[in-house]
Amino acid sequence: TIGDAYMCVGGIPDAQVDQTVRVALFAMGAIEAAGSVMVSEERPELGYINIRVGIHTGSVIASVVGELNPRYCLFGDTVNTASRMESNSEKGEINLSPEANECLRDQAWEVQTMSRGILNIKGKGPLECFFLDQSSENWKRIHSTLKIKLRDVHRSFSSKMETPRSDHCFTDSTLVEDLPTLLTDEVDF
Repeated sequence: TIGDAYMCVGGIPDAQVDQTVRVALFAMGAIEAAGSVMVSEERPELGYINIRVGIHTGSVIASVVGELNPRYCLFGDTVNTASRMESNSEKGEINLSPEANECLRDQAWEVQTMSRGILNIKGKGPLECFFLDQSSENWKRIHSTLKIKLRDVHRSFSSKMETPRSDHCFTDSTLVEDLPTLLTDEVDF
């Protein structure tokens, strides 16, 4: 957690061919799950929890930090940009950076995203951002892509009879490239 936000990372410690698709599916599921929880059972007029989500893809440094209370931490501009994507999102929406949009479309070309135009992102300047279409048709497209990719990956690794490893992984500190990072935050009711 980061304050009142949660961070989810795909592709750690091993890169995956569909890591951005997996993060997008998680984001869609998180919005759906949060939307089924009442803010207060004593005050139903408050409605249900709404979250906003931001996704960015890039390199990070990952390491366990601390001796007394060790924590797995991520460092780098990717984490900051994911945070900016979340803070510039809207409740119930998944905001994608240009890099996340490109990776998602590369991994699942039929997935629909909608340009939000150029937004002025604090610390980044003007960026074209995208909302992920969360319609049931798009959900099916993403699931279909994931099933096909998982089947292909399973066949590839089964034939080699070895565990897949990423060339970007190191034991002490890890540099992970093209890593999709997602931040969610509770927003106004």
